[in-house]
Amino acid sequence: MESLKDLKGQDIMGAFLDKPKMEKHNAQGQGNGLRYGLSSMQGWRVEMEDAHTAVIGLPNGLDRWSFFAVYDGHAGSQVAKYCCEHLLYHITHNDDFLMGGGPPSVQNVKAGIRAGFLQIDDQMRLICEKKHGVDRSGSTAVGVLISPQHTYFINCGDSRGLLCRNRKVYFFTEDHKPSNPLEKERIQNAGGSVMIQRVNGSLAVSRALGDFDYKCVHGKGPTEQLVSPEPEVYEIERSEDDDQFIILACDGIWDVMGNEELCEFVRSRLEVTDDLERVCNEIVDTCLYKGSRDNMSVILICFPNAPKVLPEAVKRETELDKFLESRVEEIIKKQGEGVPDLVHVMRTLQTENIPNLPPGGELASKRGLIEAVYNRLVPYRNDETDSASTDEMW
Repeated sequence: MESLKDLKGQDIMGAFLDKPKMEKHNAQGQGNGLRYGLSSMQGWRVEMEDAHTAVIGLPNGLDRWSFFAVYDGHAGSQVAKYCCEHLLYHITHNDDFLMGGGPPSVQNVKAGIRAGFLQIDDQMRLICEKKHGVDRSGSTAVGVLISPQHTYFINCGDSRGLLCRNRKVYFFTEDHKPSNPLEKERIQNAGGSVMIQRVNGSLAVSRALGDFDYKCVHGKGPTEQLVSPEPEVYEIERSEDDDQFIILACDGIWDVMGNEELCEFVRSRLEVTDDLERVCNEIVDTCLYKGSRDNMSVILICFPNAPKVLPEAVKRETELDKFLESRVEEIIKKQGEGVPDLVHVMRTLQTENIPNLPPGGELASKRGLIEAVYNRLVPYRNDETDSASTDEMW
């Protein structure tokens, strides 16, 4: 019987911290005409179960190719960690990918990615069995393999990737949820059911690596099980003039921001800074303030035609920050006797029509600034503000 703590995404006793862990892991790099930044944060969860991969320049003569992926673990971090270390090898070293020698064709790449997923899942099962089945974790995976001519989006689960082309969302991966008709059909054909939008009432994703408790149906192949390790792969021909950036993120991000919202937010941030780590940090902070309770990881990959810093955008941002600082000070002074708490300040700002807030992020994207100003003006109230009382506000 599956224990409560193994159920992905359920708000159960002991599953969350008293305060979110906001320390972040960051990295950035560049090469092959790409720049990337990433940020991951534990947030409210008791454990950090996400992992990620970022590699510019692949082996076997594919030095102009790059690979990025985000892995969202559940019921433990083991599968996510193993995938971040070994999945790329399984993709680029199987016979389907290497067939024919030289740079692989589009069909070779797509077949190689699929084979790599099935291979690593089978290998992890063998490792798990040698350990007497002690690891019951699983992980979604979303990634991109970028060649000089194509971008291959890879998705297995409910993390998501999107491509911003010509200032709009051009493409995004489809989440693999148990209630999706084709996913539900496979689950039922394997003898399972979909209850409360979960596989057998428990698991919130219908495709994932690991999760071997859901891959034990005799007479069914690996892609016919209750949970399938098979990725969907989409190839998109690159457009040097129009491709701007790619976002890869776990569902902790998408739970609170839609595709267009996040695309607009990132575009606005790139117009005020070229620091991709900073942009990624702003994404995870904003999602936390919008109410995400999950681990959060995001990779931002910028093509040469990504938005550039604009002096007028920087000026607007500076003016906005100064305006918010002055408004916080005014709200505190207006209270008269006694000092308003941070919740009161934020609720007051929410009722106001504040111009030039970042699109997609809105006031939530400025909460860190608001808190910093409040704490500077009212330092003795710092410890009195219960962060849990404000996390629902956005």
